[in-house]
Order: sequence, then structure tokens, then C-alpha cells
Amino acid sequence: MQKQHPLQKILEPVIEKMGYDTVRIITIGNVNPTLQIMIERKDRENITVDDCAAVSRAVSALLDEKDPIDGRYNLEVSSPGLDRPLTKLENFVRFAGFEAKIETDTEIEKRKRFKGRILRVDENENIIFAMDEKEYSIPFDAVAKAKLLLTDELLAAAAAEAGEEEIEE
Repeated sequence: MQKQHPLQKILEPVIEKMGYDTVRIITIGNVNPTLQIMIERKDRENITVDDCAAVSRAVSALLDEKDPIDGRYNLEVSSPGLDRPLTKLENFVRFAGFEAKIETDTEIEKRKRFKGRILRVDENENIIFAMDEKEYSIPFDAVAKAKLLLTDELLAAAAAEAGEEEIEE
């Protein structure tokens, strides 16, 4: 799967201690780069602006102390959104049944790009993926990039989840 960001080992423990999972850490751009951190709550509640601000403050303090980035940079902390990147094996398990795009770093049955539905993850950490009425077995280790596709089905599931949470409160 995607290479770990060099700052992941420094930042992830602090973020997790605060009650969040790190979805992705990437650096975008070369001149005045942006360090982008996507988080989600461990309890799967929606991320708020306050959540992002709290993580931003904690990460900023840590980055100021450790000073691992040369020069100027921007820090951006956000939720992954509905059409989120899929960066961990458990994401594929969690979002089985939904449509996604997957790019691999090696060819799988003569292709590197897939757009279809996640069916399941098997016992060998292969993502079983349906596309064009065919099933593909994509090794998790071969995935370079993956993300959910924004569909009516995903929107309906998110709305149903939000509605259930409101009723429970």
C-alpha cells in the first residue's frame, strides 16, 4: 500500500491519543508546501471544525518542537469526506459494497486502474473487487492509491448513519 509519510511516526501517536485515527498524511507542493492531515474520530462521529482545530494545535506544537520540516509550510487538518481515500486494509473491509477507484503499482490481470465495487477482503489480504461483470483479486500490498466514489448509494448510507445517530441521542 501507499508509502508511509516520514512524519507519520511522529504525528500519529499524538493524533491517536486525542481520540482520532489518521486517514492520510501527505505533503502537497514543493514551494511553500502544504502538510495535509486527514483524520476521523475513533467513535466514527462526524469530524467538526473544533476537532480539526484541536488536532492542528497539537500537531503545530509538536512540529515547532521537533522542527522536521525545512522552510515555510502550511498545515491543513481535515476530515476525509465521503469520497475518502482508502489507505488501510480495514477501510476496504468497512466500505465493502461501495464503489471505488483503485490504482495499483503493479499490473493485475494486465491492468493498473480499476473502477467498480469492493466486494470483500479475503484471508490473504486481497481486495475482491467487481468491475465490468468480472471479479478481480487485488493484493492490498499492490494498491498505490484508492478512494471511494461519491454515489447516491454512499450518500444514502451516510444520511442513514447520521439519522440513526440523531435518534440514538
